Amino acid sequence: QKKRRAATARRQHLKSAMLQLAATEIEREAAAKEAEKQNYLAEHCPPLSLPGSMQELQELCKKLHAKIESVDEERYDTEVKLQKTNKELEDLSQKLFDLRGKFKRPPLRRVRMSADAMLRALLGSKHKVCMDLRANLKQVKKEDTEKEKDLRDVGDWRKNIEEKSGMEGRKKMFEAGE
Repeated sequence: QKKRRAATARRQHLKSAMLQLAATEIEREAAAKEAEKQNYLAEHCPPLSLPGSMQELQELCKKLHAKIESVDEERYDTEVKLQKTNKELEDLSQKLFDLRGKFKRPPLRRVRMSADAMLRALLGSKHKVCMDLRANLKQVKKEDTEKEKDLRDVGDWRKNIEEKSGMEGRKKMFEAGE
């Protein structure tokens, strides 16, 4: 039990140390992003100097509107490119998925088919294939023997029993007995 406690305590210590490292790394990344943002704004956006007259203020507004339009056009172009790229990525990933064979296969059921139907399915309906297995067999005629003739003359014993069973059979036996 002491070993288990020591192992769990060590795991918890390692977990907390990893979390502390991750938190400091996240703070560093946030600070780097903020510094990068400030540098970008300093490069691309000059400090604002407001003119004193109305005419200069209107010209400044016109310049700003022209910049806004150009930036909106660029943003629209990049969005269209992004959508096109995303669509291409989806198509390629779908093709890759299909090529890997990861799509779900439907459960197959056994289908009873005759040999003719199977050949028709394989060869197509234009080929008329008949697979009559009895067509190629030889026909053999039975020769009548004397024993078979004797048996036929006696008759089938089942018929005699069927005739004697039931009310009709008893009636016949009663009439024959009189």
